[in-house]
Amino acid sequence: MIVAAIRHPVNDYDEWKTAFDTYPPTEHGALFARVNRSVDDPNMVAVIAGFETLEGAKAFLDSPELKQKMMEAGVAGEPRIELYEEVASL
Repeated sequence: MIVAAIRHPVNDYDEWKTAFDTYPPTEHGALFARVNRSVDDPNMVAVIAGFETLEGAKAFLDSPELKQKMMEAGVAGEPRIELYEEVASL
């Protein structure tokens, strides 16, 4: 499994979440998606999503529609995106 970690600040969490719900990773190939907020800054968001393949994760992350949705949702800075291969699950 490939796990994508996407971290970015947002202008307003509630507005961002409403937009996120219209384009969740699970509607575009992710097996799961988890939304997290920083305990120190509620407008710092981290989304963790799992994909069957690297190609599937990259297709979602590289899609123009995702970039447009992020802009509409009020993402306030360049997202930090990291991809991992899951090697163990407890």
